Amino acid sequence: MLTWLWCRFRDLSAEDAYDMLALRSRIFVVEQKCVYLDPDGLDRHAWHLLGRDARGTLHAYLRAVDPGRKYEAPSIGRVVTDAGRRGTGLGHALLAEGLRRCEQTWPGRTNRIGAQAHLQGFYGRHGYVPVGEIYIEDDIPHIDMERPAT
Repeated sequence: MLTWLWCRFRDLSAEDAYDMLALRSRIFVVEQKCVYLDPDGLDRHAWHLLGRDARGTLHAYLRAVDPGRKYEAPSIGRVVTDAGRRGTGLGHALLAEGLRRCEQTWPGRTNRIGAQAHLQGFYGRHGYVPVGEIYIEDDIPHIDMERPAT
């Protein structure tokens, strides 16, 4: 059972910001062996969803970038779960919570993402459909996907 925090960048505590950047780096840079600048300037223009256990350990995170910053539509990204919690359904719970919060924040809006191509099935289970062709970003195949407004 996780407790969810949904807040703007300016409202993150120093501990929250450190933990989210550490989790993102641990997975996206170290585990995936992808050298890139994770703090890309969009964190300041996003909502952040952090999932912590009862001891305060961060296990799940995503951000939802404001419309007009990455795409015209709001955009979920940096979706990440701790490696030790994979296969438990936590990723689906994280994305479902993120989509629920996006619907509250931007009612009636589509949501567009740039997904790692091998995760199309995961995102498809949450209503996303591919748009466009696969492209390479940071040496990893990606595809844009969109979830129609509900």
